[in-house]
Amino acid sequence: MKLCIPVATKNGLDSEVYGHFGSAPVFALHDTESGITEFSDNASQHHAQGACHPMQALGGQAVDAIIVGGIGVRAISRLNEMGIKVYRATQGTLKDVVAGLAGGALDEITVDDACSHHGGCDH
Repeated sequence: MKLCIPVATKNGLDSEVYGHFGSAPVFALHDTESGITEFSDNASQHHAQGACHPMQALGGQAVDAIIVGGIGVRAISRLNEMGIKVYRATQGTLKDVVAGLAGGALDEITVDDACSHHGGCDH
């Protein structure tokens, strides 16, 4: 499974998870089968509120799931329309959230759980 996790820096599996999808400076792209992690700068980091285009932000990278602390309604709707699941990240490192997903400890986020505006969610 190919995962995308917004992170603050490019520090391998020790990268700290970033709180919000759209404003993250970097995305970690982790393949659970190979264990390989790559990093991609967020091409849409400075977008207007409600104007996040997830696939543009990911630079067209194909992913199966997003693990994130917070994400807007439109972004989650667009991701779900493409068949991409979104899971709630716990605080910690990339290694922590990958292990959490593998262990079934992360909840899937629905549009009802999404942030309504930047800085306004509980994450």
